Amino acid sequence: MATAQFLSTHITEQVKMDPNMPLKAIQSHLSEKFEIHVSQSKAMRAKHMANKKIWGDFESQYHQLRDYLNEVKRCNPDTTVKLEVEIEPNLQVETRKFKRVYICLGSLKKGFRAGKRDLLGLDGTFMKGPFPGQILTAVGVDSNHGIYPVAYAIVEAETTNSWKWFLECLGDDLDLQANSNFTFVSDRQKGIIPAIAQMFPSAEHRFCLRHIQENMKLQWKGQAYKDLLWECAAAYTVPQFKTAMEKLKRFNAGCHDWLMKIPLQHWSRAHFTGRCKCDVLLNNMCEVFNKQIVDARDKPIYSCLEYIRVYLMKRIVNVCKVIESKDGPLTPTAQGILDKAKTEASKLHVLFNGEHRYQVSGPMNDQCIVDVRAKTCTCRQWELTGIPCKHAVAANWNMGVNGINVVPEAWVDISYRLTTWKEMYSFKIEPINGRLLWDKTNCPSILLPPKHHKQVGRPKKKGRKAEMKQKQVGTSAKLSRKGKTVTCDKCKHPGHNSRTCKGQGGPSNKT
Repeated sequence: MATAQFLSTHITEQVKMDPNMPLKAIQSHLSEKFEIHVSQSKAMRAKHMANKKIWGDFESQYHQLRDYLNEVKRCNPDTTVKLEVEIEPNLQVETRKFKRVYICLGSLKKGFRAGKRDLLGLDGTFMKGPFPGQILTAVGVDSNHGIYPVAYAIVEAETTNSWKWFLECLGDDLDLQANSNFTFVSDRQKGIIPAIAQMFPSAEHRFCLRHIQENMKLQWKGQAYKDLLWECAAAYTVPQFKTAMEKLKRFNAGCHDWLMKIPLQHWSRAHFTGRCKCDVLLNNMCEVFNKQIVDARDKPIYSCLEYIRVYLMKRIVNVCKVIESKDGPLTPTAQGILDKAKTEASKLHVLFNGEHRYQVSGPMNDQCIVDVRAKTCTCRQWELTGIPCKHAVAANWNMGVNGINVVPEAWVDISYRLTTWKEMYSFKIEPINGRLLWDKTNCPSILLPPKHHKQVGRPKKKGRKAEMKQKQVGTSAKLSRKGKTVTCDKCKHPGHNSRTCKGQGGPSNKT
């Protein structure tokens, strides 16, 4: 009588407190409690039933999805919720199949605008449940270089069409136009590049350098190639970039030519614009957020969405506690970067031209021109990051010697101010009621889950490796030997190998 259904009622609380509870621990707990042997398969079924009681049924939650979205929108003013269903040719049918859902909470929308930084990372991660789907996310960077999620969606797949739909919804929420000077960071997924090019042709699109490196590793492995790639990408000026590329060319001309086929404005700092005041080369903001919501991906539809919303609500509270303990004009990260520049500025020599330009020189032919009126330096670090570089700090100190007292902190971009950081997190996500208190929507149709296509083999739990993602222009590496002809080592004739060689190619050429 110790069925999996019976045993599941006795482990529900344990599974709720520890969703990653191992099967061996469940077996041990039930064996000690009932003094019986519990097989691994029965423990697995019991855990699955317990999870179903905790998080709900995968199919039935689609029926209640409209009620959940309505509750989220009711409790959080200015929230954008968009639900799209599959086209049904027969209008008399009372059911509709789920296709996509998009959520941008009102507080996150306001907080991102308050951050005054036009930068978003875009990425997608797959759902682990019985129904197919991808979670698309848009994550920004706050004043302390932390992540700031803005919007998320569940779509059928990472295609150009789904990304265009997501970007269209995002553009409406953030007031982005086709000519907006915005900056996106992505991992070069095959659907996102044409989507950004079509929706925001004037936007700057940066490619995550780690994914470029992973593609490079298919042909050129080793720490030396990694270091040379980063040296090229991290150069702030075009002359420095050309010097690094020449160094790579001398090391391996083939790798140099492969890298040059990727448009430079997508991965080289020397070719970035300074519009977003951020010099990031990686899409780490999305990677960090995806790691936080990994436990949401194997849950039913609105339990998944609710898991993400609860995480975002708790994160705002946690960051606010950190903000309350800080003081000063700048955020801790920005202050640390500026303090490092101050340390290096003490070794520099400054010459004033009598107006608003300074010649700042140091060791190893380090000499730049600082324009304090335009707030630029020819090293381009100030322009790209929004934080004064060591040359600008040295010029600032020279101004003090000449009677012009301006602290370097006053030259830091407003997006790094502590007041900006506080304002970003001043908008709170409101809690919602439980399912029993939700208002019923008046929609006449019943929402059904998408069509389930069961894949052959064991379900995958891990994401695709970076090198398995779509190769873009300039990547010639192949992962498959399909279509290639082997050559026999014995007779040197094609069509077979040495193990199956029976002399069909003639006598061996070996002596």
